[in-house]
Amino acid sequence: MTTHAPDIDHTKLTAPSSAPPPGTGLLGVLAGHAYRHRGRVIVAWIVAIAAAAGLSVTFAGDFSADYSAPGSDSGQAQDLLNERFAVFSGATVDVVVHADDVTAPDVRTAVDGLLADLAAAPPVAAADDPYTQPGQLSADGRTLSTQLWLTHDNGADVPEEESERLLAIAERAERPGLEIALGGEAIMWAEQGEIGSEGIALVAAAIILLFTFGSVVAAGLPLLVALFGLGVSAMLTGLIAAVIAVPDWSTALATMLGIALGIDYTLLMVTRFREWRAVGLNPERATVATLDTAGRAVLVAGTTVVVSMLGLFAMGLSFMRGAAVVTIAAVLIVMAAATTLFPALLGYLGHHVDRLRLPLGRRRPVQVADGGHVEPSRRWLAWSRLVERHRVIAAVAGVGVLLVLAAPFLGARFGFPDAGNEVEEKSVRQAYDMLADGFGPGANGPLLLATDLSGATDPAVLDGVASQIATAPGVAAVTPPVINDAGDTAVFTVVPTTGPQDDATEELIHSLRDEVIPAASDGTGLDVYVGGVTATAIDSSANVVSRLPVLIGGVVLLSMALLLVAFRSIVIPITAALMNLLSVAAAYGVVALALEGGWFGQLIGINTPTPMPAFIPVLIFAVLFGLSMDYEVFLISRMRESWVRAGNNARAIVDGLANTGRVITAAAAIMVAVFAAFVPSDEVFLKVIGVGMAAAIFIDATVVRMLLVPAVMHLFGRHNWWLPISWERRLPQLHVEGRPEVHLTAVAGSRHE
Repeated sequence: MTTHAPDIDHTKLTAPSSAPPPGTGLLGVLAGHAYRHRGRVIVAWIVAIAAAAGLSVTFAGDFSADYSAPGSDSGQAQDLLNERFAVFSGATVDVVVHADDVTAPDVRTAVDGLLADLAAAPPVAAADDPYTQPGQLSADGRTLSTQLWLTHDNGADVPEEESERLLAIAERAERPGLEIALGGEAIMWAEQGEIGSEGIALVAAAIILLFTFGSVVAAGLPLLVALFGLGVSAMLTGLIAAVIAVPDWSTALATMLGIALGIDYTLLMVTRFREWRAVGLNPERATVATLDTAGRAVLVAGTTVVVSMLGLFAMGLSFMRGAAVVTIAAVLIVMAAATTLFPALLGYLGHHVDRLRLPLGRRRPVQVADGGHVEPSRRWLAWSRLVERHRVIAAVAGVGVLLVLAAPFLGARFGFPDAGNEVEEKSVRQAYDMLADGFGPGANGPLLLATDLSGATDPAVLDGVASQIATAPGVAAVTPPVINDAGDTAVFTVVPTTGPQDDATEELIHSLRDEVIPAASDGTGLDVYVGGVTATAIDSSANVVSRLPVLIGGVVLLSMALLLVAFRSIVIPITAALMNLLSVAAAYGVVALALEGGWFGQLIGINTPTPMPAFIPVLIFAVLFGLSMDYEVFLISRMRESWVRAGNNARAIVDGLANTGRVITAAAAIMVAVFAAFVPSDEVFLKVIGVGMAAAIFIDATVVRMLLVPAVMHLFGRHNWWLPISWERRLPQLHVEGRPEVHLTAVAGSRHE
């Protein structure tokens, strides 16, 4: 027999007993405490936000990131320059001037004035004179290039207002017939636009929540929890940056992940709360039951995300550690908000969770079957039974789709996007094109060779080494060596014939290190290291790619162990890991397709073939694997709840899919909207993360969770829940599905209180 609870309206019930039912878990007890002391809990969260803000203002550190490869040849070059030749170790800005004749008296006067003004600006330590430095004038006399040496070690550390001041000086010096453009990392960062991604994400999430619940109050609860969590985590980011190196893009990643998880976790619990109200529990006991069931799934899901992000520590890279710590802090705060703030808010809004309804179409009333269990939606029930009937076709089709999507990743090219991938309106792109036209494509990726003269018997041999390097294939020019005041270190520049993203440039770097330099410096006592931005990018990419298997292996094994304990099954962790790896591979394929710069890339603003930053696959894997496990936990916990209750595998799969289909679809839609807010960003890193994560979540929630997982589980049958008897006694009982029967026994009493 099935009954209906059309409006889930139990406002006439009196307040229940404050004691939770016997057998309630710790989360349920915590929820009851937060519900009864709701005012204090909310005030505590407000105080936490204020305290975090105050500490951030007082002690916040600056963002920084070291993308070099520790111990690499380029890293040794940078260390040598930092120690002995500081003027060549700092960040630089390229100044490129184009005119009919850059040596004309009026042009030279204008250039001298420009460089004097630029040299007087705060971030500039010195400016080279292009008219006295060799190699700074193009062969046709129409282009000149020079460098500004900055007081900052890294271009990303230059304050935006200082870089904008340099751009303003260059713009004022321009006139008809005299084109001026500035390039370099500091200028590139200054020209990145702000798009208010967080606001876009929240608006999109609010619309999806309204369509999901049809009620302003129910939709508002996830947003409130996410905003409170964001308020604390955003303020803590500066404090973390004061302790460890944190890249500036990690704040956007942590913020988006915090918003998405905060909304998703609360969405799951609001849905379960409404079901408990439909069953007949009054608000406090419904709150306790919600945290005691869905709350457990939230904690396990959040833990999988933390485990995935901890995998970034295995990379051994400082900027990865910083990004991981900031993101983990955001996830932990969201979990705390979901388990304390949410029940406190229900203390005020639980009676009114379905108030302020919107005219968004007719909604099926919640149906309660015999025994007090909520009946799943007919549409999702029909879909789950369809998958059951065609399990083999569904499994083959699901795997086929994922493999097709993953295929473009086989041709992915790793590297760092540079100014040549920026839009033509930006100064850095104009400087890039002017340098390439005037001096050749290699001028945009010069190699900085740092030489240790300490062991040299005769420093004069340095000129001979430079001359031999100049004759190597792929070398366009070599500048005369410059020796420091101590006479123990020299620097000279090698200009390749090819651009910084060209495969031939990477081959040249390897050739110089492995063949040309060892042969040229043999017996001289010189130690020559190939450094510079281009060499550092190549070394960093190779370093990250070589460590990716360590990350994947560590995260997969830890996640499998967590699922093994959570669901007490051997098969479920193995299949979950394999399907999540397929989902990640599909996401990599989508990113690779976008970076090709074809029709798909142009849709999101990538108009030229662009290399894939090596840390992007690392971040996508860490974040996506954790989020995929989230949906796995949501889905399998409801399946296990049915399995424990009835012991019927087919029924458990159908019930689990039908009961979570709507929630996972809504949660995925919110995740897609949140990460899609990255796509309009001018920064290629964020754009690529956005498109990769949005596509991955969509694929995972549709192809994997709604098709592949139930199909494969139907194929395995009862073996899904198999666990060796010896393990049964040793593994702890997490009861991730909770103990719904404990709360169902209180339904009758709740109705008559």
